[in-house]
Order: sequence, then structure tokens, then C-alpha cells
Amino acid sequence: LHFPALLILQIPQEGGDSSLHQLLKAFVSAGRVDHVAMVMGLHPQYLSSFWKTQYLLLRMDGPLPYHKRHYIAIMAAARHRCSYLVGLHMGEFLQVGGNPAWLRGLHCAPHKLRNLNEINKLLAHRPWLVTKEHIEALLKPGEDSWSLAELVQALVLLTHYHSLASFVFGCGIKPEEEQDVGNSCWTPSPHSDSSPASDDSMGGS
Repeated sequence: LHFPALLILQIPQEGGDSSLHQLLKAFVSAGRVDHVAMVMGLHPQYLSSFWKTQYLLLRMDGPLPYHKRHYIAIMAAARHRCSYLVGLHMGEFLQVGGNPAWLRGLHCAPHKLRNLNEINKLLAHRPWLVTKEHIEALLKPGEDSWSLAELVQALVLLTHYHSLASFVFGCGIKPEEEQDVGNSCWTPSPHSDSSPASDDSMGGS
């Protein structure tokens, strides 16, 4: 098994059976248990809700194709330089048929996805600065415009993965051995606007 026996010994007795059951379910369905699930396994009710949310966001029917959902997750995690989530979703992105060239950076992705960069930065670092103009710009008719349904799903994915990055850092979760993300995580762009919050548009926070 990919999760250590020590984890099971640490599970509180009153929730042990449920926690172990949840982890075994994950192992059976995916052939592995990722580090986030291992940590959340100590709180089985939370883990169950988290998995349902993940399934709805990434697997259920929706306006965005699966590879774009994972790419948006990468964009959100990369804003925080969360190498664990970046590596996890790079693998998922490729498994569902994503173009490997996009993983060289945001500048290699379609323009429609690049248009999310500004609102991604704001949601990650200064969400109170998001205005209706940001939304209107993305919905403006044109070749690379977003439908309202697509944009809603994209924004939910961005905010979900911004929050999950905080959880990963707060719990000290490290990339798994099979994740090959190099010494530094994937970054949104090689240009100045790829820094977490220090560029001009972010006001040098």
C-alpha cells in the first residue's frame, strides 16, 4: 500500500474503521492514496465531503472539458507555487489527453485560458479587488470569450485550488515520489507576471 501503517495507528479509535474504510476505497478506486487523502483520513467525514467535491468539480458533466479543468487547477496551484498540486494535476492533465506543450507555461496555452491569468492573480492574492469589469471582460463576445457556465466552473475551480494549496502548505504535504516536477514547480509564465504577488499589477504586495 502507498500509505504507511503508522498513519493507521494514529487514527483515533472512534473513527478508525471509517477512516480506514475511506482510505481503502481510495486505494481500490485509484490504485493509490495521495498524501492529501492520507492526512484527511484522520477526519473521515471531512474526507468524504472533500472527495465528493473533487468528483463533482473534475469528473461530472460540465461545460469545461476534463483537460481544461486540470489545467485551471494547475494555474491556481502555480500562483502559490504549490508543487504538490501542480505535479498532481500535471499527471491528471496528461492522462485525460491534455496537450503536453501547454505544460511549458501559460504562454503556451490557448489564449482563452491565458485570459484567466489576471482574475487568477486577484483571486489568489487580493480577491477584494475583483470587479464586475473583470467578469465582463471575460464574457465579452469574441473568438476567445467564455460562456457564463464555463466561467462559473472555472472560477469555482480557481478558488477551490487556491484554498487547497493553503491546506497543503498548512499540513506540510510534500510532492509524492512518483511526481516529477523538478526542483521548482510549474509556473504560469516565464514573464514578469508569473511572480506570486510582486508584479506591478498586484501593487507589489
